[in-house]
Amino acid sequence: MSDMSEPHAEAAARAANSGLVRDFGLLIKSATRMEQRIDAALRRECGISHTMMEVLIRLCRRPGEEVSQRQLADDLTLTSSGTTRLLDRMEEAGLVRRVPSPQDRRVALVEPTAEGRTTFVRAAAVHAAVVEEYFVGPLTADDYTRLTSALSVIDRTLREASG
Repeated sequence: MSDMSEPHAEAAARAANSGLVRDFGLLIKSATRMEQRIDAALRRECGISHTMMEVLIRLCRRPGEEVSQRQLADDLTLTSSGTTRLLDRMEEAGLVRRVPSPQDRRVALVEPTAEGRTTFVRAAAVHAAVVEEYFVGPLTADDYTRLTSALSVIDRTLREASG
């Protein structure tokens, strides 16, 4: 164990125990635990991961919209190779298909299959049940409204600050 008389030990302990560090850590831990619950429920009940559901959300949001593999990578903040591997697994499972773009044959467009849309509808219900139980349920209606409003303000501030 290091010498506690070190001049910065007390300052480091204060910083590590600060309210801001604790509060932000609580947000991250809560979000991570929600993600884990959602992912486990989706895997158990639908056979897909939460990330696969995120792809299906993006593809099903506007029927007929052309979504490139590159757009998906950007929207989901995945690497190009990570997106390729994910889409390979989803294609093998019959959830999506890649087709060449009519405008640029070098560009792969991704679209949900009928099975992908059916799986997504089932997954959306599972997702909603978990969110209702662990995100909405523990709060009063007023607290929930305040929480989601505050998160919207934080998100908007971060988006504006990034460009």
